Amino acid sequence: MFIRSVTALLGLAALILGLTTAPATAATSSGSTGKHAFPTRIALPDGFRPEGIAIKGGTAYLGSLADGDIYAVSLRTGKGKVISQGPGTPSVGLKIDRRGRLFVAGGPAGTARVVDSRTGRILANYQLAPGAPTFVNDVVLGRHAAYFTDSQRPVIYKVPFGRHGKLLGQSAVRTIPLTGDYEHQTGFNVNGITLTPDRRALIIVQSSTGLLFRVNPWTGVTRRVDLAVPMTNGDGLLTIGRRLYVVQNQLNKIAVVKLNRAGTSGSLVREITSPDFDVPTTVATFGKRLYLPNARFNVQPPLPTTPYWVTAVRR
Repeated sequence: MFIRSVTALLGLAALILGLTTAPATAATSSGSTGKHAFPTRIALPDGFRPEGIAIKGGTAYLGSLADGDIYAVSLRTGKGKVISQGPGTPSVGLKIDRRGRLFVAGGPAGTARVVDSRTGRILANYQLAPGAPTFVNDVVLGRHAAYFTDSQRPVIYKVPFGRHGKLLGQSAVRTIPLTGDYEHQTGFNVNGITLTPDRRALIIVQSSTGLLFRVNPWTGVTRRVDLAVPMTNGDGLLTIGRRLYVVQNQLNKIAVVKLNRAGTSGSLVREITSPDFDVPTTVATFGKRLYLPNARFNVQPPLPTTPYWVTAVRR
């Protein structure tokens, strides 16, 4: 699933402190449950089925695969609430911009929408794919556009911004075919997406092969990232400086890759694991921590009583 930001707004902070409808905060990994502990395990509503996560100003926003609801939770207290009712179809990857706008991938609906994180109001809806098969999976925000992946089609979708970041209409949406080194496979293909360290191109992961590709955002031409180790079960991506964090969902770990500035080559430097992981899918950062929702895909069938949570680890 492209990447991350942190700002502080007094009004948003007041909202966060007032959230009361979420389950109680779980204990931290050190056993502390102090008022200002910033727990390393944050409980989500039972049956929520999280997949994507975005963080701004100490609040995490998560989308539900069950019905598309958007849930906001305080990283300090673990308390939260649904801020925007879903359309009844999944919300998958999501990112938030400096204006507090959440860009949400719509999965099998082939859609994307933009949600005001303060009010929950839908600011824009986009139909990205004309019909099945489609799975609009993840999104990254560039300076001039939002880019979405489709795990069923060899394309990326570009939703340009107008002047001063204005949201444009449906007619502005562009479908960019992936060419070059990328080869579409049977099954689940392009998943997570992020920016290269120099922010001039995109990086995507192909779940079916574990390969990373650098993508020209104007032409769709891809070049395989020179990396000796495959990113098996690659899902969400996050770039911080020259560090690329790759969530390997079914392997319950994060691969940390050091990239060159252009994102054309990299090397695996370490892996991050946690006994609290249960098929984490995406990742966002706050302070010196990474936060990952656990989708628990191995729990079948998911029930309204199935527990879900977010795990925090040091980066």
